[in-house]
Amino acid sequence: MKTVNDIDFKGKTALIRVDFNVPLDEELNVTDDTRIRAAKPTILKIMEDGGSCVLMSHLGRPKNRENEFSLKHIISPLSDILGIQVKFIDDCVGVDVEKVVSNLQSGEILLLENLRYHPEETQGDVAFAEKLSKFGDVYVNDAFGTAHRAHASTAVIADFFPENKCFGLLLASEIESVKKVLENNEKPVTAIIGGAKVSSKITIIENILDKIDHLIIGGGMAFTFIKAQGGAIGDSLVEEDKQDLALEILEKAKQKGVSVHLPVDAVIADSFSATANTKISAINNIPDGWMGLDAGPETNDLFSEVIDKSKTILWNGPVGVFEMEKFAEGTKSLGLSIAKATKNGAFSLVGGGDSVSAVQQFNLTDKVSYVSTGGGAMLEMLEGKTLPGIKALS
Repeated sequence: MKTVNDIDFKGKTALIRVDFNVPLDEELNVTDDTRIRAAKPTILKIMEDGGSCVLMSHLGRPKNRENEFSLKHIISPLSDILGIQVKFIDDCVGVDVEKVVSNLQSGEILLLENLRYHPEETQGDVAFAEKLSKFGDVYVNDAFGTAHRAHASTAVIADFFPENKCFGLLLASEIESVKKVLENNEKPVTAIIGGAKVSSKITIIENILDKIDHLIIGGGMAFTFIKAQGGAIGDSLVEEDKQDLALEILEKAKQKGVSVHLPVDAVIADSFSATANTKISAINNIPDGWMGLDAGPETNDLFSEVIDKSKTILWNGPVGVFEMEKFAEGTKSLGLSIAKATKNGAFSLVGGGDSVSAVQQFNLTDKVSYVSTGGGAMLEMLEGKTLPGIKALS
C-alpha cells in the first residue's frame, strides 16, 4: 500500500480527497470536527515536505447549491486545526479555480467548494474527474467515509494519475484496522453487533462468522432472535419476517464453533419516551404493553465477562437507546468493558455512526484502539466488499 510517506512532495501539489462531511448547527458552526482532525496528519506531512495542498470534499446532499452546504463554513475551524490559514474558492472546477491553483505556493492550502454542487461528482462523470485531475501532481485519497462510493473524486479520478496516486494516512490506517480484526487478529475475537435491525447487519454477520470466536448480539435486533426462539417480547421492536433468518444465523454460528451471546434481561418501558415508567424483566418474558429499550444488569455482566477475555474486539451498534439517559447504561457499560480490555492489551475497533456517537458521549474515544470515521465504508469492508475508492489506488 503506497502512502504519502512513500512520496517526497517538495515542489509538488497534492490533490487530496478528504472527508469534511461534518455536522453543522443552525448557525452553520461545525459541531463535531473529528473528520477534520483525522485529515491533519496527511496534510501536515505534505506541508513539511515543502508541498502545497488542494483539498476537495463534499458536504451533505445539496440539490441546488444551497448555502448551508457550502464548505466556506468550515474554513475557520479547518485553519485553526491545521495552524495555517486555508484559502477557499467558491467552485471546484473552471477557469477561476485553475488560476488560483496555478498560483499556489509551497506551504499553501486551498479548499475547493463542495464537489456535490456538481451532479457529475456522484454520477462518476469521467470529464468532471479529468477537470479535477488538473489541480494536482499527485492524487491522494484520504476519505475513508466515501471510499465505498464510485464517485468522480473518489474512484474515477485515480485513472488520471497512473503512477502518482497514493493512500492518505487516515485511509491507510482505517484499512489496517479492519484487516487487524478480520485477518491479522489475535484470538479470542469478539464481534459486538447491535442496533435496531437484523436485516441491516446480516451480511456483516455472515462474513465475519469464520473469523470470530464470540458474537454478542444486542440492541433492538436481539428481540428478533429472542422471539424466534419462542420468547415473549411484549411490544419490543421485532422484524417478524427475519425470525427464520435469526435461527439460521444461530445454527451457522453453532456449526462454526462461534459462541453467540444474547441478552438475558432488559430494561423495559411502558412507552418509547425519556419519561416512561421502567422496570427490569427477563428478556424472554416481557409483558404486553412494555418494550425493551436497554440491556439489563445481568446482561451487562454477561457481556463484560466475554469482553474481558477477548484479545480482538469489533463494536458496531449500541445495545440500547443510549440517547435517553434512562436507557444508556447498557451501552455505557459495554463501552467501559471494551476500554478496560483495551487497557489490558486487546485491540478494539469501533465503527458505525451510533457506536461512534456512544464512544464520544461516554468520553471513551481515547480509551479504545481505533474509532472509524466511515460508517458505511467500514460496514461494506466488514461485509467483504471491495470498495471502489480503495480499488482505484491499488
